[in-house]
Amino acid sequence: MDTLTVEILGTGCKKCHQLEENARRAIASLGIEAEILHITDPVEIAKRRVMSTPALVVNGKVVSKGKVISSEQIKPLFQS
Repeated sequence: MDTLTVEILGTGCKKCHQLEENARRAIASLGIEAEILHITDPVEIAKRRVMSTPALVVNGKVVSKGKVISSEQIKPLFQS
C-alpha cells in the first residue's frame, strides 16, 4: 500500500488536536505508513472547500468535517 497523506484542517483548537491524535491512533493500530499534516492557514482550508473545522482529508479527499471522529471511525476511511 502506498503511504497515505492525511491532513487535519483546523486553526489549532482543542478539537483539531483531538482529531489529529485520533488519526495517529488509527494509523498506529493499522500499522500503516502515513504522512500527517496539520493545515492551520484559513486560506488553505478554504481552498479545500471546508467551512467547518476540524476536518480530515485523506489523499486529497475530505472525509469528515465539522466534528471530531474517533479512531475507530477513522480506520475504515484509511482502508478504502
